[in-house]
Amino acid sequence: MADLSVGVLALQGAFREHVTALARLGVAAREVRQLKDLDGLDAIVLPGGESTVMGKLLQDWQMLEPLRRRILDGMPVYGSCAGLILLCKDIEDSEQPRLGVLDATVRRNAFGRQVDSFETDLTLPDLGTEPVHAVFIRAPVITRVGPKVQVLAQVRDQAVAVRQNNVLATSFHPELTADSRLHKYFLSMCGR
Repeated sequence: MADLSVGVLALQGAFREHVTALARLGVAAREVRQLKDLDGLDAIVLPGGESTVMGKLLQDWQMLEPLRRRILDGMPVYGSCAGLILLCKDIEDSEQPRLGVLDATVRRNAFGRQVDSFETDLTLPDLGTEPVHAVFIRAPVITRVGPKVQVLAQVRDQAVAVRQNNVLATSFHPELTADSRLHKYFLSMCGR
């Protein structure tokens, strides 16, 4: 996997933690801050943070459409928390800029405010039998999925991890734990 070129969107949010998580798996991810940084990427990670800020910066810096085209052309993408919001086709009560490549509707801050953040163990069969410890910080939930979207995990009967072809998204932050299985799963989507 050392020859895999993975970018981590580094406009805002928890991008350093994703870079560290990928490094634990032997992948030297590069930070993506400008349009030229997309050149030569095999895959990209969209971190948690503020989805409205990231969407606006992607739009203002003319990265939104080129990134959308790359994903629609098959480049694997993984979005956690705010990254999930950016990937969704529809965002409840919001017209914020987004990539819209995931056939799903998302509700921002669905579990409440910062004080309502929580951790829990999830069953994610695609990652093995051992539960995944998930960190939810002002987390979104997916309220609707299209027919091609596979729900990988749920909390309180609501989707918090999904996959649609080359698009992987979670409401939680695996980069904040020592468990590398979700990042490893994402890398397996890259065909290496």
